[in-house]
Amino acid sequence: MTYRAPINDILLSLNHGAGLKAAVAAGHYGDFDGDITQAVLEEAGKFATDVLAPLNRVGDEHGIKLDGGNVTTAPGWPDAYKRWTDAGWNAVSGSEAFGGQGLPLAINAACTEIWSASNAAFGLCPLLTLSAMEALDAHGSEELKQIYLAKLVSGEWTGTMQLTEPQAGSDVGALRTRAERQADGTYRIRGTKIFITYGDHDMTDNIVHFVLARLPDAPAGTKGISLFLIPKFMVKEDGSLGERNDIYPSGVEHKLGMHASPTCTMTMGDRDGAIGYLIGEENRGMQCMFTMMNQARLAVGLEGVGIADRAYQHALAYAQERKQGRAVGKTGDGLDPIIVHPDVKRMLMQMRAMTAAARTISYATAVALDVASRAKDAKVKADAAARGALLTPIAKAFSTDIGNEVSYLGVQVHGGMGFIEETGAAQHYRDARITSIYEGTNGIQAIDLVTRKLAANGGASVWALLDELKGIVKQVETSNDPAFGTTAAKLRDALGSLERASRWLLERVGSAPNDALAGATPYLRLFGSALGGCYLASEALAARSEAAGDHGRYVTLARFFAENISVQATSLEKTVTESAEAVTGADAVLIA
Repeated sequence: MTYRAPINDILLSLNHGAGLKAAVAAGHYGDFDGDITQAVLEEAGKFATDVLAPLNRVGDEHGIKLDGGNVTTAPGWPDAYKRWTDAGWNAVSGSEAFGGQGLPLAINAACTEIWSASNAAFGLCPLLTLSAMEALDAHGSEELKQIYLAKLVSGEWTGTMQLTEPQAGSDVGALRTRAERQADGTYRIRGTKIFITYGDHDMTDNIVHFVLARLPDAPAGTKGISLFLIPKFMVKEDGSLGERNDIYPSGVEHKLGMHASPTCTMTMGDRDGAIGYLIGEENRGMQCMFTMMNQARLAVGLEGVGIADRAYQHALAYAQERKQGRAVGKTGDGLDPIIVHPDVKRMLMQMRAMTAAARTISYATAVALDVASRAKDAKVKADAAARGALLTPIAKAFSTDIGNEVSYLGVQVHGGMGFIEETGAAQHYRDARITSIYEGTNGIQAIDLVTRKLAANGGASVWALLDELKGIVKQVETSNDPAFGTTAAKLRDALGSLERASRWLLERVGSAPNDALAGATPYLRLFGSALGGCYLASEALAARSEAAGDHGRYVTLARFFAENISVQATSLEKTVTESAEAVTGADAVLIA
C-alpha cells in the first residue's frame, strides 16, 4: 500500500498537544505566520506519497553497492534527491542568511516524520545534513560558513557525523583517530570510523564530513577530542571542486534493515592524510558534536514516529481487506474482515495511540527548542531550553521504542503474511530496529534523563512540567464528558507515580547511583506513558473546543491510551523504586 501523511492528526498534535499555536500567540515565534503550516505539510505529504514512498521497497530490495571507493545508491535515489532539494525541502529550517527558509524547527520536525514514514532510509540522509548545518552554524568559523553552509542548507552537498570506531562506540573518549597540525592552519587526519550513515553516495557532488579526532598533545578521554570538517572533495577559491580528499569508504555494512542507506567504514590516511579544518576550539569537540547529536536524537525519535505511522497504516489497510472468521453474533454466509475482531481492534488502537503519543512528545520537544532560540524574554528562553533538554532523551528513546513495538504489532496483525517479505510489513519491523540503537542507545538516553535532566536544578524542570500536566487532567475532569471514561483518574494516578518515582530517583542519584541507574529505563517509560497520555488528552480537549466533526475519535484515542498504556505507570513506579536490588545484585546470576 502507499503512504498518506495524516495531516489532520499532525496539525492537531503540533498546534495543540505540542503547544505551537499558543507559543505563536504569545509572540515567541516573532513574525512567523502559523497559518502557513498546513500548506507546507500538505505539500510535504504530496511529495512523500508521489516520490519517496514508491522508492521505499525499491531501496530495500536493491540496497547499495561499493565499487572502487564509491557507493552507488538504489535505482531512482539520485533523481528523487535532486527533486527533493529542488523543491526546497532541505532548506525548510535553514538559516535565511545562507539561503534557508528560516521556518521553525517544529515545522521541519513534522516534515521529518513524513519523510521517515514514506521512506526511512532516504530520510536518514537529510537528517544528518541538518545536524551538520547546526554544528557549522553554531561553532564554525565565518570562512568555513561562507564556503560550506549555503551548500549544506540547500542540500547541494550533504553532511555526515563520524564518531564511532571499532573500540569506541558509546565510549567516545576511547577513539584513536589522529589529527596533526599543519603549517597552513589545516590538520591532517588519519584513522578509521565505522557505522557512518551516508558516508558515501552518488546523490551529490560533494559530502562534508564532521569527524572527531585527537591531537598528539590532547588530554585523555572526552576532554581531548576535537571536531574537524573534512570535505570529500577539496573546494577551490572560486567555489569549484578540486582534488579528492584522502577519505574513502573502505567497506559497507550488510544490515538487518535500512538497506538503501549506505552504512560505511570510512578510512582516512591511506595517502597523506585527510585535510581537515577545525570546528570550534581544539579539545572542545564534544561540545560541538553535542550540537549535532541533540538535533539528531530528536530527528531519530521522529524516525520512530514515522515508521510507526507507516506500519499502522499498512496494518489498518490489511485488516480492512483480509477476511477471516465471522463477527461474534453474526448470522448468514460469508467471512468478515479481521478488523471486526476485538483483539485486532485492540492491536490497531494500541498502534495508533502509541504513535500519536510519541508524535506529540517529539513535536513538543521541537517547540521547546524553537522557543529557546526564538523568544525574546530571557526567562522564557531559559525555561524553554530546560524543557527541551528534559524532553530530548524521552523523545528519542520513547518514540523509537514505540516504533519498534508498533512495527512488531504490524507484523502480528498481518499474521503469517507479516512474516513474508512481499507484504512489506517486515520491512518496517527491520528498519525500526536500529532507531533504538544509534544516536545514543535508549539505555544511554535513560541514564541521561535520570542523572542529568531530572537532576538539573533539583528537579525544577520536572516539577514545572508536572504542574502543566495536572492542569490538563483538571480540564478533562471539568469537561464532564462521559466519552472520556476514566481517562482523568488514570492520568492522575500516572502523574502521581511519575512524581513519586522522580523524587525517589533524585534522592539516590548522588547517594546510591547504581540504584538510580537500575531504574533509569523503566523510569523513562513511565515518563513517556504519563506524558503521552496527558498530551493526547489535551488534543482531545482542543478538538472538542473547536467543535471538529471528528473530535470523538480523538477522545476515544486519548481514553484508550490512558486506560491501556498510562495505567502501566503504577507498576513501572514499583519497578523503579522497589526492584533496584534485583538488578544491582544480579552478578550472582550473570557472572559465573
